[in-house]
Amino acid sequence: MAGKLYLCATPIGNLEDITMRALRILKEADLIAAEDTRNSIRLLNHFEIRTPLTSYHEYNKIEKAHQLAQKMKDGLTVALVTDAGTPGISDPGEELVRICYEEGIEVTSVPGASACITALTMSGQKTRRFAFEAFLPRDKKERAEVLEEIKNDTRTLVVYEAPHHLLHTLRDLHETLGERSVTFCREMTKKFEEKRRMTLSEGIVYYEANEPRGEFVLVIEGKSRSELKEEKQKSWDSISLEDHMKIYEEKGFDKKSAMKAVAKDRGISKREVYSQLLKPAHSQ
Repeated sequence: MAGKLYLCATPIGNLEDITMRALRILKEADLIAAEDTRNSIRLLNHFEIRTPLTSYHEYNKIEKAHQLAQKMKDGLTVALVTDAGTPGISDPGEELVRICYEEGIEVTSVPGASACITALTMSGQKTRRFAFEAFLPRDKKERAEVLEEIKNDTRTLVVYEAPHHLLHTLRDLHETLGERSVTFCREMTKKFEEKRRMTLSEGIVYYEANEPRGEFVLVIEGKSRSELKEEKQKSWDSISLEDHMKIYEEKGFDKKSAMKAVAKDRGISKREVYSQLLKPAHSQ
């Protein structure tokens, strides 16, 4: 019988947030793969779990994943844990999961705490649709590309950030996204849990005066649909109706369909498009 990979969520703060099932799996597993064994050993000692530990982190994620996969093919059961929260979310666990699928090894999840979902639900921002961006890239070019991609996203955005990078990230977000409402969450589920809801510019002022401490989850308001629609209409207003029509006609639209698309883009009726296109011909 082949073994199995269990993705075991661990507390993001309060130790009582671990599930009964997670405790059982961690005790019954043959091996626990941990992102940082120094952090995980404290959790395991607290719950008197004696299962052997091995390190699985960003710098050995491919080589070690193949080693772990072989152990599971030999029949061992492996429980994967991250420093806090659900493994496989913004950590090397995704590589181990991928390799397990390639090797035909069963993967299952032991759900529990997640910093992303915890912050989102108590942020006061819209929760029906959201995009998880994790940590923005450090590379300047890639970072600019990602920010450009998300600036018109109407979904609520969830971003992780370390305290020493917070102000730099807030300035980049404000410059690209403009003014937005943002909820700052830190120390979640702990004694000194903190949520601050303000605008991006207010956040910059606040954290310039108050040194950021602890890991942050930023829950950022998405762009409003009305603002996005207005911006699109303004961009179309910068070209003539004739050129606007050509764009669609060159894509293979017939004249009637092109007029309908142009009217929708500009927020006017098809009749208005038709009458305006006729004006130059009548004036000749």
